[in-house]
Amino acid sequence: MSETGEGRRGVRLTERQRLAWLRLIRSDNVGPATFRDLINHFGSAERAIEHLPELSRRGGARADIRIASREEAEAELAFAEKFGAVFIGIGEPDYPAALRRIDGAPPLLAATGDLSVTAKPAVGMVGSRNASISGMKFAGRIAREVGAAGYSIVSGLARGIDAAAHRASLETGTIAALAGGLDQPYPPENLELYDEIRSGGGLAISEMPMGWEPRARDFPRRNRLIAGIALGLVVVEAAHRSGSLITARRANDFGRLVFAVPGSPLDPRAGGTNQLIRDGAILTTGAADVLEALSPISRIEPDPSPLIEEPEDEGRPEWNPPQDNERATVVAALGPSPVDVDDVIRHTGLPAAVIHYILLELDLAGRLHRHPGGMVSLDFSEEN
Repeated sequence: MSETGEGRRGVRLTERQRLAWLRLIRSDNVGPATFRDLINHFGSAERAIEHLPELSRRGGARADIRIASREEAEAELAFAEKFGAVFIGIGEPDYPAALRRIDGAPPLLAATGDLSVTAKPAVGMVGSRNASISGMKFAGRIAREVGAAGYSIVSGLARGIDAAAHRASLETGTIAALAGGLDQPYPPENLELYDEIRSGGGLAISEMPMGWEPRARDFPRRNRLIAGIALGLVVVEAAHRSGSLITARRANDFGRLVFAVPGSPLDPRAGGTNQLIRDGAILTTGAADVLEALSPISRIEPDPSPLIEEPEDEGRPEWNPPQDNERATVVAALGPSPVDVDDVIRHTGLPAAVIHYILLELDLAGRLHRHPGGMVSLDFSEEN
């Protein structure tokens, strides 16, 4: 990989590396955290792929792990190119800088539209799909004024508040995070808006494969992208137990500022936003509240160094896998309740490298659950 000569710092993947990264992230039981650990241990995606079957077997897998083939990855890359999309690696200049620092950031993002939008600091906007006219008008006004101040607006292309925020920021830069593949936008009634985003000054992103139809469980992952890309999140008209509140919780977990627009206590759509204010969110009555709070942090340039980088020399010294007794010690220390990996290291007394290697084995065997904050637990669903 090489440094870019443009103003945005980062390292670009070679096409060979991009293909291997796509194969690795599309293989079974390889999530963002596992992907990162595999690259860091083996030095490259190609070498990691070679070791997947062995790691999975040692972790106790009951069946062979499915590894995405070269042909499958090449087909997805060709499909994306025909659609007008590209895949951006986490260390590359066009990858959203704030997103790369969250827990479990996607190693690869599919993107279509104007990539320069990711150079701007972003503000997230979410809210009710069944928003009131005044709520959508207010959201549009905030998005327009915040966009004019130099921020991009990131949202989820949903009905109501999301759509209003996207439309108001088309000229200044908007990012639509999708729950499905880039060729599967949802909902259908926002298809025209989606086309405007792609062809205008906006960008659409997804971590899901091309052709993937969004399911209910994919939307929280989409919400995580919104919270991760943005320096702050504005919530307009959100009921209790809504997806917008899930996004607000993720934003809070990531250390982002959360803004909430107050509403009438008689309107169920204001129940969630009013609760956010009671819980410490910034009461927001206009764009000035957002801009004032973000001003100090938006001038801080995020650390551009990648969390995942393949060195030019991919050679790594041979490393002996853990012994059976070490593996048994780690398995015995884990249970169905999430624990911190550092606690596992202290409890077992084993070297950190050994612990992380065993966790990789268990993960690829489908026996490990990863939780926010680096916590892990063991899956006992298939035990006797």
